[in-house]
Amino acid sequence: MKPALSVIFFTVSSGAGLGLAIWLLLAQLGLPLGGDLVQPETLRWGAVLALLAVTAGLLSSTQHLANPRNAWRAFARFRSSWLSREAVLAVAWYPLAALHAWLSAQGAWSAHLSGIVLLALSLAIVLCTAMIYASLKTVPRWRTWHTPVAYLLHALTSGGLIYLALQAWHAQSPSVSAGARVSVLLLCLLVLAALVKLAWYAKFSARVTATLNQAIGVPESAPRGVVQGRVRLLDAGHTHGTFLTHEFGFQLAREQAHRLRALMFVLMAVVPFLLLWLGGAGAPVLCLAALSLLAGIFIERWLFFAQAEHVVRLYHGQQQV
Repeated sequence: MKPALSVIFFTVSSGAGLGLAIWLLLAQLGLPLGGDLVQPETLRWGAVLALLAVTAGLLSSTQHLANPRNAWRAFARFRSSWLSREAVLAVAWYPLAALHAWLSAQGAWSAHLSGIVLLALSLAIVLCTAMIYASLKTVPRWRTWHTPVAYLLHALTSGGLIYLALQAWHAQSPSVSAGARVSVLLLCLLVLAALVKLAWYAKFSARVTATLNQAIGVPESAPRGVVQGRVRLLDAGHTHGTFLTHEFGFQLAREQAHRLRALMFVLMAVVPFLLLWLGGAGAPVLCLAALSLLAGIFIERWLFFAQAEHVVRLYHGQQQV
């Protein structure tokens, strides 16, 4: 499919913002990071940064609408549409975040409860974003457990590295700022995210999920003694490109895909892992690790769209997807 930069930026930015909010809430609640490691400045500036990242992502997503005036329709199908669920929950996230911030400033006991609800809501929004793509039967490479798991892991790793960088920036002692448990947990999440992506490539590298025979209901195999031919397209029905070929017929050269895939793993896994493991807890090192991870996730998300093969391609000359 044709990668849309607005949607890619939306998923990366909002995912990082929600991931940062999740880590801040975990730290504030003292689960399992240890509340004594949290700097008050980290909570304040982290909340502002999370709010800006989520808002920038949501605003970017509207640029993908053909008619922005119809954006309100995204809220009308909550019971059946993951997109509608994401829109409703994302809007509900703002007043709940404001309520939690006010309760926390007042020192109210209910701030603990609002923090748990806001934490669950942040996770639910990330999951809804992933399920928009994982629920599409027309794109077999998206309809797999890898999609929601990868989205959640990328949100947690990117938000976690930003959280560590903020802690290191505001802490008087770098050894206290990061916290050993957070660093170890992030190292595990980075490895797990890379393994999930490797598993996705291993699953779909040589797998055929749909053929032209299946698209028109012709069996792939015939009874013994009967010759079964392969269906092929004789005429595409048009001489120029159409909306379908433009949006769903994006072709990515194999060599370019291999280079981008290698760069993605280096930026998304190798560099952050080494910087976090060998570079200590200094703020500049953690900032560099977070930037590298975000760049790697951006490439991963671009390939996520570019390498998706919509089944409509079967009706425009492609024999299998």
